[in-house]
Order: sequence, then structure tokens, then C-alpha cells
Amino acid sequence: MSLRIAVLEDDKSFADLVISWLEQAGYTVAWFSTGHTFLQALHDARYDLLIFDWLLPDMDGLEVMQHLKLMGVQTPVIFLTGRDTENHIVKALGMGADDYIVKPPAQQIFLARVAALLRRHLILRQADQGFGNLWVSFCNRQFKLGGESGELVSLTVKESELAIYFFQNIGALMSRAHLMQVVWGSSADLDTRTVDVHISRLRNKLQLTAENGWRLTSVYHQGYRLERVDRDLVSAP
Repeated sequence: MSLRIAVLEDDKSFADLVISWLEQAGYTVAWFSTGHTFLQALHDARYDLLIFDWLLPDMDGLEVMQHLKLMGVQTPVIFLTGRDTENHIVKALGMGADDYIVKPPAQQIFLARVAALLRRHLILRQADQGFGNLWVSFCNRQFKLGGESGELVSLTVKESELAIYFFQNIGALMSRAHLMQVVWGSSADLDTRTVDVHISRLRNKLQLTAENGWRLTSVYHQGYRLERVDRDLVSAP
């Protein structure tokens, strides 16, 4: 399951560049060149993140923010604009924007901030819940074996972020590059074996085995998938 991002930018060449970065990082992107087409699309589709410019052909970014409020849209927003004064930044954040990035952005910093914002909002909108023998607190990024009153599992920061992301995307096949981008905010400087080591630790610490109803598998040349397993079938003779 790929996260969906809507980009509102009337400069097509710049939009193409940003979209290529986002798609390389594993996101699904929809592009809009006017505020009206962008707002209309929000009536018909759900997005996980909205990115838009300040200056648009038919309205400005603050007007877009006002419409989002009237529509009750809670999707996180990043302003990506050439306006870099303190006054503009304060106005955008005051209207409800979650981040403000000045053009032209550095690719890796831009993608890291996108990933960080998505992580925060995905966690906030999920309630704590049980997954068989495992209890997951999304807000606190904690895992317990044996249910809500069970034993707290000791995880490092990156292990917990990786585990949370898998439980937010059960059944989805995710490449190593995508996991590196989402969890570590990097795709160039990190050894892919780091991902493999963290996943091996999660299997052991969270007991993600078929006997417990889970399988965290490696798909050759593609990535990893966390999926449920029918324990009755596993124990059948």
C-alpha cells in the first residue's frame, strides 16, 4: 500500500522534478496545476499528504488553506514555495500548515521532512490495538507481548519506528529503499544490511512467527512484507 501525496504546483517543470523524487521514494503522487482542480479532487479521493505552492493561477496558498478548513480536511500540509520571509512562514503555519519548505529544496532533506511528517500523522490517527498476542501503542510507539497488560518489549528508536510502519501497512510489500527513506530519512548513505539486521531483530523481539499468527518475510529482490498467518493451518497435521 503506497502512501498518496497530492502536489499543487503550476510550474510543470518544477512539479515534474518534485514528483520524480516522491515516486522514487515509493509514494503515489497526483499533480494539480490550479487550486480549484486540487480542491475538487479532495472531494473524491483521499490523500495522506498535501504539498502546495503559495502563488497559484487562481488563488493563493492561504486561500487553499481556508478552503481545507471549511471542508474539514485534516490531511497534513507542506508549503513548498519561493516565499522565504518570516512573515510568510508565520502566516502559513498560523493557518494550519504543518511544515514550510523554501524553494529550491535539497532532495534528501525534502524527502526526510516528508517522511517525518507522514510518520507523525499516521501514528496520531491510529488507536492502540491488539494484534493477537501483541499489543501496539501507536502514539507511544510501544509493543507489549501478552496483550495490553503484558510485558513491554524493549526496542531501539529505529526498531520501534520500523515496527510501527509495518503494522500500519500490514500485507504491503515494501522495498528496502522505501523503508530506508521512511524510517531513516535516507536512501544513499545507508547500508541496506542495516534494514535486514533491524528486521531480524524485530522477528525475534516481537515473536513474529507463524505460531503467533505472523510472518515477516523477505521477498527476493523486492523487499519485505508483514502478513497475518492462519494459526489453525500452521498447527494442522
